[in-house]
Amino acid sequence: MERFYDLLEIVIKNGVVVSCLMLLVAYLTLVERKLLGYFQGRLGPDRVGAWGLLQPIADGIKSFLKEDIIPAGADKAVFVAAPIISFVTALSMFAVIPFGDRITLFGREIRLVIADVDIGILYVFAMGTLGEYGIVLGGWASGNKYGLWGALRAAAQMISYEVALGLILIGAVVLTGSLRLTDIVDAQQDVWFVVYQPFAFLLYLVAGLAEINRIPFDMPESESELASGFNIEYSSMKFALFMIAEYTHLITVAALTATVFLGGWRGPLLPGPVWFFLKMSAVGFFFIWVRGTLPRMRYDHIMKLGWKVLFPLALLNVVVTALVAALR
Repeated sequence: MERFYDLLEIVIKNGVVVSCLMLLVAYLTLVERKLLGYFQGRLGPDRVGAWGLLQPIADGIKSFLKEDIIPAGADKAVFVAAPIISFVTALSMFAVIPFGDRITLFGREIRLVIADVDIGILYVFAMGTLGEYGIVLGGWASGNKYGLWGALRAAAQMISYEVALGLILIGAVVLTGSLRLTDIVDAQQDVWFVVYQPFAFLLYLVAGLAEINRIPFDMPESESELASGFNIEYSSMKFALFMIAEYTHLITVAALTATVFLGGWRGPLLPGPVWFFLKMSAVGFFFIWVRGTLPRMRYDHIMKLGWKVLFPLALLNVVVTALVAALR
């Protein structure tokens, strides 16, 4: 019977987390469009429902009803599988991120994390890397030269910035002595790691933007050069799956930032999940603010920033953190 309750707990937590993620993704698109409208001196969506609140629902219905086209020259099996790979891996990344401490429900103590595994950070990176395969395969399978160029750019950018991202997070691992994300949050009970690692925090924000292909690092889908890049031939729900994966990845990077550097769910007075949501929202707002402020970078500049600036600085941060930890 105990195994049944454990299985039921996992199913319920998965259902709640996936439902909340999909709701967040839907309304993050509206929030972004509203904020960009404010930054640029225009209104943003305001026609569907009061203040445009039904716009995400209208967009979802439109995606289902649009014609689904598969190019004649495409590798059809890979073309169909690519957005599914991106979508599934983006959802899976959130499985190890804790969004609260413990609650007692029906006499059972429940941890507010789907899977509290020993290698939480490595799992997030593994799923993020697999998600990039969806972009690469989607661009290659389209049978379009612009899609192929976008796929090649995505592969190069992924390799460049994931190396720096891994090194940046090693500082938090050194301070904690664990790859488990709940242990990292527990280690910030008194002081958040952003106080100990302010330099790493800034580097992570830059590398995180590049990892999720957001402006100014959105070269794999640069519409001014590649006419939308890797997803140029996608329509209907296949295109929507790529978009959902992108925004889910944004939420996950914001959640990981809050977990590793901002104390996770910890905070005074308010419940843990509320603090987690507020911190995650602050990081998400920063990503949207950057999109509305900075122009797109040139591709060679992006590569130089990744290998000649972020990589050496992240390595230096690891060395300094290790030395300080050894001398304490």
